[in-house]
Amino acid sequence: MTVFHQHSESDTRKQHQTAIKNLKLAFFLNFGFTIIEFFGGLFTNSTAILADAVHDLGDSFALAQAWYFESLSKKKETSKYTYGYRRFTLLGAVISALLLLASSFYVLNEAVPRVLNPEHSNAQGMVLLAVFGVVVNGVAMWRLGKGSGANIRIVALHFLEDVLGWTAVLLVAIILLFKDVHILDPILAILITLYILVNVVKQLKNIIPVFMQAAPASADVSKIKKKLESFENIDSLHHLHLWSLDAEHTILTVHLVVKKFLNPAEYSVLKKQVREALEQLDIYHTTIEIEWPEDICGNKDH
Repeated sequence: MTVFHQHSESDTRKQHQTAIKNLKLAFFLNFGFTIIEFFGGLFTNSTAILADAVHDLGDSFALAQAWYFESLSKKKETSKYTYGYRRFTLLGAVISALLLLASSFYVLNEAVPRVLNPEHSNAQGMVLLAVFGVVVNGVAMWRLGKGSGANIRIVALHFLEDVLGWTAVLLVAIILLFKDVHILDPILAILITLYILVNVVKQLKNIIPVFMQAAPASADVSKIKKKLESFENIDSLHHLHLWSLDAEHTILTVHLVVKKFLNPAEYSVLKKQVREALEQLDIYHTTIEIEWPEDICGNKDH
């Protein structure tokens, strides 16, 4: 029985550095603007802006932990975390999603009563804050949009919500400059928050299967089986397991039973063929166990 391991990974150090740099910038932009929001909400007597300030404070905490987990994820494997720390980005993504859910329900809790009892606000001040909010959050979202990974996508969603929210505030403030229709503010806030909630649920539906070690949606298990069984010297395969490390990197393990005992040259050819086939299928890490004819597999359970 022979075992060999194969890795197919491009250099991701530069991507990690870019992601961390963008998260750092986004955190300071968001936290600094949150402080301005609190004072601006009091100045304009706008409950919507104060509610958004609380929401952005939650975003700041989400960004802080995302920054931490993204930095942690680039660390090399250890004796405890033998796959490294990439999976920590999933934990960060879940925490961010939960914070976004909580803050969205908070906004709904604030907006619904205002539909019944609209309040007067300083429209001129709201316009200035809204323009500033769209610019700041738009820059942060644009920078994060260049990154990849579940954690980065969740955090970018935070800023998408903020951009949409401030756009709504800007539109309402412009209308309020000319007509006293304050009920528009809470109605738009409710619609935007519901839209964000739908997107968060979609993100969680993508993350949960990764935690459950389900086969990635992009991977065709039957296609992988057929590809491996098509090699001349492979008789059968079993214990094929496929899962995602962090929603970006796919892991595969499999036992291959050969038809006959292979000499060194034949073994090398088979090893190369399997490696190349799996590289084409975008498998990040594979563990292949080759079993000779009449070998008894020691792993009884799947």
